Amino acid sequence: MTNTGNNTGPSSGGSRPGGPGQQNRGGRGQGGFGQRGGARPGGRPGGRPGGRNDRGRDRDRDRDMVDMLETVITINRVAKVVKGGRRFSFNAIVTVGDGKGKVGVALGKANEIADAIRKASEAARAGQFAVPILNDTIPYEVVGRYGASKVVLRPAAAGTGVIAAGGVRAILEASGIKNILTKQMGSRNPHNVWKATVDGLRQLRSVQQVAAKRGISIPEVFGLAPKKPAKEATDNG
Repeated sequence: MTNTGNNTGPSSGGSRPGGPGQQNRGGRGQGGFGQRGGARPGGRPGGRPGGRNDRGRDRDRDRDMVDMLETVITINRVAKVVKGGRRFSFNAIVTVGDGKGKVGVALGKANEIADAIRKASEAARAGQFAVPILNDTIPYEVVGRYGASKVVLRPAAAGTGVIAAGGVRAILEASGIKNILTKQMGSRNPHNVWKATVDGLRQLRSVQQVAAKRGISIPEVFGLAPKKPAKEATDNG
């Protein structure tokens, strides 16, 4: 006579140990890999902590990057000879400015061109400095020096434009200067030239800064203040 009841032996496919829904190993029920994929910390339902805030910061950073004027001055490839052959790396000089009196220049190095430009751009944004601008030009003539390079920066009248070349022109345009005369002397190495240009721009001071340092008013800086009356000598005799 055949037994038609529930067979709980090892050959049964119903509720054998390790089957679906019984133990943690091998099943898709409680404790199986279905549970790990459900409500694990940081999974799909809960989301990554701070995900929305990260996206908001990324949007703000992208908006700032759109407002900035970024220019790649030069890209150089460097080859290092090793036992197995040659290894190439790249360095890039990038200038970043807002066109309203702030500019930064930096050098970035990496094994890929895109990474080198990105590093230089981030460093240039972090190292921006203010450039005094008066009537779309610089207040007075300065000479920037670095190594064997020398860059002369002279103010120019309206309509002159940016008379410069190479890295000097890129830096001046990024800073927002529209009329200027420049002259490069000595070494034309791009690294020395941009450092000499930055040295010259950092020497500039606005009239407010000069007046505050000397402790006088702005008209007195230009010699427009009225002269103080001389004291009259009195005769005691």
